[in-house]
Parts: sequence; structure tokens; C-alpha cells
Amino acid sequence: MTTSAVDAMNEALRQLSSTAQTEQHRLSFERECIGFTRLFARFQSGENPTIEWDKIRPPPSSMLRDYTSLPPVDHAQVASFLNKVVIVKLNGGLGTTMGCTGPKSIIEAHAGKSFLEITFMQTQYLNEKYGVTIPLVLMNSFSTHADTMKLLSKYSGEPFLRLHTFMQSQHPRFDFKTLLPLAKTLNGPESDWYPPGHGDFYRSFMNSGLLEAFLSEGKEYAFVSNIDNLGATVDPVIVKFLSETNMNFSMELTEKTRADVKGGTLISYDDRPRLLEIAQVPPAHVPEFASLKKFKIFNTNNLWVKLSAMKPAIDSGAIDNLDIIVNKKAYPGGTLVQLETAMCAAVQAFPNACGITVPRSRFLPVKTVNDLLITQSNLYLMHDGLVVAHPDRQFPLIPPTVRLGDFFKKVGDYAARVPSIPNLLELDHLTVSGDVYFGSKIVLKGTVIIVAPPGHRLHIPDGATYENKVITLNCETNALVVLEHC
Repeated sequence: MTTSAVDAMNEALRQLSSTAQTEQHRLSFERECIGFTRLFARFQSGENPTIEWDKIRPPPSSMLRDYTSLPPVDHAQVASFLNKVVIVKLNGGLGTTMGCTGPKSIIEAHAGKSFLEITFMQTQYLNEKYGVTIPLVLMNSFSTHADTMKLLSKYSGEPFLRLHTFMQSQHPRFDFKTLLPLAKTLNGPESDWYPPGHGDFYRSFMNSGLLEAFLSEGKEYAFVSNIDNLGATVDPVIVKFLSETNMNFSMELTEKTRADVKGGTLISYDDRPRLLEIAQVPPAHVPEFASLKKFKIFNTNNLWVKLSAMKPAIDSGAIDNLDIIVNKKAYPGGTLVQLETAMCAAVQAFPNACGITVPRSRFLPVKTVNDLLITQSNLYLMHDGLVVAHPDRQFPLIPPTVRLGDFFKKVGDYAARVPSIPNLLELDHLTVSGDVYFGSKIVLKGTVIIVAPPGHRLHIPDGATYENKVITLNCETNALVVLEHC
């Protein structure tokens, strides 16, 4: 059954290849199929072993380094370490969860600048200040590539900015029952295809030719991170540590909070480092995994990989053995399947690999409009191209908890309802429920809860200041009601 399913899939892929309109397209598709066919064969063979919970061990000190213990970099050495680095930003995501149709990277993140523009500024600052040439590489998906390239055309010739792009693979979605691709032609709808997770970075980067090109220039390390993580910046201290210890791979982890309980973590498994994701955890142990007692750190998805170690890891098949994430989705014909892998799962694929526990400041992601309100506010400042926590906040590395209701889920609705970002410098918690609009020059402190009764619209007036308050509406008079929050 397994062999026949694999053979049937291979035949379907050959038929798809024959529909390519150019020889280049055919060759590109067949090259991308190498990773997919190996994933599919492993999926069919059941080769994705489950975690044996009793074999999990905390990583020893040799496997997990503390950033605060890393030796500092002498100012005179900074440029030499920076010149070893290539920056890679994962730019394959759409802003669909926030109601956007284009690349998430073009959403305004802070001070009127998009994620993409902030990334450009950070790279230009380092290149100009230290007289170095750090290339910036964007890994696009087929969903983001065209729009991104249009935007990049505006930055052609920008000083201190050397841009490259490449496309991650495009894998066929397949039906869960028939185990055959939904696509009948390579030129069919995009919905028949998917980008196979950021674990595809290694093979796609090599296939693009950029790996070989950067090695020939003398570059040594790629720093890879999500483009929506505003805290993920090149750090010469980490580059020095990697270089002096001849480390092939390192993933950054940081202290877990209650907002991060589903994040993956680094474990020792059979005396090897391994990424443990919540999907791999036996149901009976999920509460233990999510607690802050046993698993105190989580994966930021910032990683460093030695360029010269990548091709050997791919050629040996180690990269092809990353844990498979089976993603099932309903579609009109039944259930479709996407096979994906996680980038940081490659910690098990490289010899001489480790994790580094880094400050929380290196993890500032934006996944929802709740996060967007935080990063757009005065909780953060732009300094030398970096987005840094405002020093006047009492605990600058601990942002407030923000929960905006369903009326705010889409970026367009959020922007209309919050045209002027409130002062959140002393805010601990904000909950907004219902049809609420904010005015300008508003200050929120402590715990603030705003509730618009069903069927009513609530306006927070210009210049209002609320500290430890519950704000609602008198439905009969339509007047604001402000109560003390106890």
C-alpha cells in the first residue's frame, strides 16, 4: 500500500512536470519535487517517530549557552565579525490572519515604517557605521514574491543596501483519501499549492545559487529570522561565539511567559539536541509542556547556521529527516494535506549545534493586531535603526497584555478604530470588547477594560486618561460610564 501510493504520487508528479510551459519551469519544478517526494515517502512509511516522554532531558550546558556568559566583542573587531554574516529574512507569509491580502512585511509596524522598511534601515545602519557589506536576503513564497519585487524596485540603488531574493519551494497539496495532488497542471490555481514551512529554507537557499555565491565571497554565517520579529537583529557577540567555537548551528531561545506556552523548546534526546514542538507532545503531557516550571525557555525562530555546513547536511540526507508537521485542512472535495518542516528542527541535523538563551529584547513578534498596537505605541522607540523598549517603562522588557475584540481583528478595521495610538507607557492590561472607537491623545494606565454593550457604539473621547478603570455605556442615555477597577 505504501509503495503503490508513493509510485502513484511520483507518476502524478511526472504528469504535472509535463505541463510546464518552458524547460526552465520544468527543471525548477523537478528540483523542488526532490524535497517533497522524500517528505511524502516518509509520511507514507510512518517514519515520523513519536517522542518518548521518559527520554526527554533538559539540555546540558554544552548544548545550551547563556548569552550573558558570551565574551564581549572589542570595538575594533566588530566589523570583521559583521562581515562574516548574511541576513536572511523569512518573507513568505501573507497577512491573512490580520485581514490583509498582500505580504505581511508591508504592514506598518512602528513609527510609520513597515517590517520591510525597518529591516532595510537596520541593515543600512550596520553597513554604514562599520564600513561593512552585510547582504540582506528575502526568502519569498509564491504568494509574496510578485508584490515584494514591485516594492524592492523602489529601493534599487539605495546606499548601504545590498538586496537578494529567492523563492522557497512550491509543494502540491494532496487529498487525504486518494493521496494524489489536487493540481492537474503547473499553471492551475495557487490554492493547489503551498509553501512547505520554513524548514524548506536550507534546500531552497542552496538551489537558488546564493549559498555557493556567498561562500565564494568569504561569508561564513547566515542569520535567519521571521521578518515580523522586530527584535531579531545581527549581534556581533553571537557571531564571535559561533566563530571561535566553530559552531555549525545555533538557535535562539528566551524565557517563556504565559503568552508563550505553545512555543517549541530545546531538549536533549538520546544525547542530541532536538526541537520539541507542542504537536509532538503526548496529550497527557501537554499541561506539563505548557507549564513554566519544567520547560522555562522557548524557541524564538532566530537561528544562525554556518554556510559551509549546509550543503553537507543536505547531501547527507540529515536535512530531509526533520520531523514532519502534518497539516490537514478541509476543502470542498474533502480533506487536503500539507507536509511541512520547521527550520529550527535542523538543530538535530548539524554536528556541533547548540541553543543560546537570549534576552527577551531579541523576540518582538507581531502575529495579531494586539501585538501591532503594542509595537506601534510609545512602548518602543527607534534608535540607530533598532526598535528598542522605552527606557521610561518600569519593566521595559515586559509589554502589557492587550486583548482587542472581534471588531479589531482586521488591520483595516483596527486602523479605523484606533487612528491615533494611545499612550501605553504605564499600561499593564487592556481589554476591549464590542464596537469601540478611540479618539486622539488618549492615555491608558494600569488595567483598563472597555466594553461596548451589544448594539451600541462606544467612543473614547480625545484627551481622555484612564487608570485602573472599567469603561462602558449607559444604554438609555448613551453616556459613558467609568467605574473603578478593583
